[in-house]
Amino acid sequence: MTEHVSHEVDGETSQAAERYAQAAFELALEADALGALEKDLASIAQAFRVSADLRVAAASPLIDPAEKSRALVAIAQRLGLSPLGVKLVGLAAQNRRAAEIPQIARAFAKRAARHRGARQVEIISARPLSEDEKADILKGLQKNLGAAVTATTRVDESLIGGFIVRAGSRQFDASLKAKLDGLKLALKSA
Repeated sequence: MTEHVSHEVDGETSQAAERYAQAAFELALEADALGALEKDLASIAQAFRVSADLRVAAASPLIDPAEKSRALVAIAQRLGLSPLGVKLVGLAAQNRRAAEIPQIARAFAKRAARHRGARQVEIISARPLSEDEKADILKGLQKNLGAAVTATTRVDESLIGGFIVRAGSRQFDASLKAKLDGLKLALKSA
């Protein structure tokens, strides 16, 4: 089963994910573990991105929350997450929020970036970006936004080529799909 399961609509994060991210952020600040928890959440979010089975299992209402929590805690421990990261993942699963862990990770990353004085953006590309490509995009964004920029990346093969950058309510679409759609529209109106 390769369907993508998410409670996210147009890149918006649920209120519950925002609350979990805020609580985790406050705990991480108190424990002086902001960087460690940010790394932990990026690791678990990456696991969700690469495993359709994990996404489906996390969202399944047929799996008991306690069982789901034990499984996700085991995955978190295997990924080498800190004790705070493991507890957050387990708690989210226990409270029927396992499918929202990637949203919690994104909301946490935005808070951490703001705390550091940086802007958090999302880069969606047709294929995985090399480190040089990502660095070039970030350099252009820093110049355009006038602030330090940190980014999360994900792949959407439907873009055909190019990339989309989302920075808050702003979006820059340099995808081949958008260019082809524009060309189709221009041909229809001609």
